[in-house]
Amino acid sequence: MIPAGGRVLDVACGGGRHSRWLAARGHPVDAIDRDPAVLAGLEATPGVTIRCADIESGSWPYAGQAFAGIVVINYLHRPLFPHLLAALAPGGVLIYETFAVGNERYGRPAKPDFLLKPGELLEVVHGRLRVLAYEDLFVTDPKPAMVQRICAIRMGF
Repeated sequence: MIPAGGRVLDVACGGGRHSRWLAARGHPVDAIDRDPAVLAGLEATPGVTIRCADIESGSWPYAGQAFAGIVVINYLHRPLFPHLLAALAPGGVLIYETFAVGNERYGRPAKPDFLLKPGELLEVVHGRLRVLAYEDLFVTDPKPAMVQRICAIRMGF
């Protein structure tokens, strides 16, 4: 659903699995994480620009920039929601998946600050993006967990 060749932001990219996958499909990718050690593994990846920054305590480094896609997996810092939505270009796609309430039964994360409340991702995009898919469910792969995931598009292309 991400427009062909569109620039993508991979937030809290970790080892870069999603960055590599998207770059291999022709998307220029901006990969951001606060851990320079994990970013080092992405340095030579064609099509991927890395940025080491602490987006929880520093300023949002992508102010005024627009992305055709934003991917956030296994990461939650609620104050970033407005920044993520503002950085999504018209026709751009948000793909977000992270742990949800109930995950404390299966391991980490278990603190409420790191678990989405029921329907929280729907609330975040309500009135701003069109939801293409949403799930709030128990998964077994890669490990047992409660997750929420959403794929939503900014209309107005």
